[in-house]
Amino acid sequence: MAERFKPTRRVNLALTERGWRNLKKFAKEAGLDEGEAISFLFENFNSVTNEDNLTHRLRLFNAELEARKR
Repeated sequence: MAERFKPTRRVNLALTERGWRNLKKFAKEAGLDEGEAISFLFENFNSVTNEDNLTHRLRLFNAELEARKR
């Protein structure tokens, strides 16, 4: 039996413009709203990410983060 989709947490989150555009695009292509898309991504995180790419991208993001905050 499928698990009922019942959001139990509300998270106030901040996204960059690029992050928001990518989320909106993904949600639209998947036929979901933004909250459903985020839930899908995090429920299936290990399946939808490549660990090597994730580690590399995270290093790049962290290296640029302070400069991007200014």
